[in-house]
Amino acid sequence: MAFDLTHARHDPMHCLVPGLFRSLKRGDRKKLKLDVTYRYAENEQVRFVGFEPLGADDMRLLQGLVALGGPKGIILTADPAADLPKQLRLFLEPKFDAVGQDALVVRESMTRLLGEIGLTDGGDNIRAIKACLLRMANVTVAVTKGSRQRSFHLMSYAFDEGDGRLFVALNPQIAEAILGRRPYTRIEMAEVRALQSDPARLIHQRLCGWIDPGKAGRVELNTICGYVWPDLAANPNTIKTRQQTARRALAELVAVDWKITEYARGKWEVGRPKLARP
Repeated sequence: MAFDLTHARHDPMHCLVPGLFRSLKRGDRKKLKLDVTYRYAENEQVRFVGFEPLGADDMRLLQGLVALGGPKGIILTADPAADLPKQLRLFLEPKFDAVGQDALVVRESMTRLLGEIGLTDGGDNIRAIKACLLRMANVTVAVTKGSRQRSFHLMSYAFDEGDGRLFVALNPQIAEAILGRRPYTRIEMAEVRALQSDPARLIHQRLCGWIDPGKAGRVELNTICGYVWPDLAANPNTIKTRQQTARRALAELVAVDWKITEYARGKWEVGRPKLARP
């Protein structure tokens, strides 16, 4: 298929919060919950709370929705008139300082959305995407800055089983990044589609969050492992396995033209490709 989306203008906070998206084993979603807090300034923090942890599949879907929000996003105001926008706004549940903020609605077919993130529209993938939407719609985001607070759900959605149309409302924090009202993280969709493993996808988003196109940064292997598995491992065999998996994931980034150089044992310089000229 021909791909319409070149990049996503994502919110840096959603890309950089440690443990928001993580590698999951079979059964983890039944055992674990999502509750992560990230302090990104002296008086600023964000907390994400959900019934289930979020994995690379959730992250990948969100990337696609954010990318679609650029050319196809419809502003969802604080007081919409039509029934469907009212429903999306109600389920997004903005509170405190978020009550008057705009959200952004993406309207797209499930088939097109799946294709843009590199998946086919088979029954298994559609069922998986529906599960992702439900998980993320149940995540509450609370942003605190000094004495001020905003809260909302990560997203809300409505799906028409008859014609396959999907409507997703992205929260005000993401909406502001897409609309250029706050700094954003650029994620190349060609790279998203090309990466093959969950660890590579998780590492890719975190690196995009702090390395701009054409720039480079230095990072240790154990830090990279933390992008995939936020919990610390005590077992030496587990640590070794994670490091080997992280090295293979970095090789996937090399395959999409990132420059990865191990300048000392377990220490890497990571160079992000420059933006292609139109």
